[in-house]
Amino acid sequence: MNNYEPAKTPTFYFIGVTTSKSSIMKVFPKWAKALNLDACIKGFDFVPHSPAEDYREVVNYIKNDPNSLGALVTTHKIDLYNAAKDLFDYLDPYALKLGEISSISKKDGKLCGHAKDPISSGLALENFVPENYWKDYGGDVLLLGAGGSSLAMSLYLTSDKHGDNIPGRIIIANRSVPRLESAKKLLKDLENVTNMEYIHNPTPADNDKTLKSLKPHSLIVNATGLGKDAPGSPLTDACQFPQDSLVWEINYRGNLIFKDQAEAQMKEKNLHVEDGWIYFIHGWTQVISEVFHLPIDKELIEKLSEIARS
Repeated sequence: MNNYEPAKTPTFYFIGVTTSKSSIMKVFPKWAKALNLDACIKGFDFVPHSPAEDYREVVNYIKNDPNSLGALVTTHKIDLYNAAKDLFDYLDPYALKLGEISSISKKDGKLCGHAKDPISSGLALENFVPENYWKDYGGDVLLLGAGGSSLAMSLYLTSDKHGDNIPGRIIIANRSVPRLESAKKLLKDLENVTNMEYIHNPTPADNDKTLKSLKPHSLIVNATGLGKDAPGSPLTDACQFPQDSLVWEINYRGNLIFKDQAEAQMKEKNLHVEDGWIYFIHGWTQVISEVFHLPIDKELIEKLSEIARS
């Protein structure tokens, strides 16, 4: 049960599922000290797909409480947007495009909602995807899960700034149809840029079949939440990753079975297996920058990452 008592000191919130288990609860106080921020962090936990009134309650609380500065939202980004978008005075273009909110902040008396994932996922991908990768190798992209992270990555990978270095095929696979239909609607403009496929895979065995269809030098991403928000993997242990490919588990904590499955084939298939650490760093620093109106450059990112690792 979340406590919405007025905050006694400036407070930054983490809206998630199991926030107390996140490293950020120990890391943020150290970051705050390094950045000279006068603020503490507090977690609000919701089960995935909570009732709309629960999301409205937390947004109203942050909006009307003077010491509540803002929040980072994980897992609930789309549901919170759908339930409470009318409570915001400003929504950035990515929030409107993707129908999600990952950053809640205040500026000039207005409550602002931003979708930071296209930026933070892009920065994380740039950290391990070689330059001109798609142009040089022509691999596919398989995004397991049709939530906000997959939508954000699709936007980033097909951005104009990449010129002709974009994947020829992006597949979004999901176990429920409504999220797939929503993704297709939100990303309809990308059909002019690349071959977008939306596949209904209700079971991990179905995902195995899609995985098997990929070209070498592909990118496979676990964006389902399985391994962190819920136990398991979107693949079975019988899965076969394509040769010479990049495998990204976007979580950095939990029982990361998907990552284990990829690492078991790493040598044989010449895979690069990446976890979600850099994504975690960029995801948080992008929101902290927005909430505290603080520019964070590459040098500062490296410093904060080092603090977090220690």
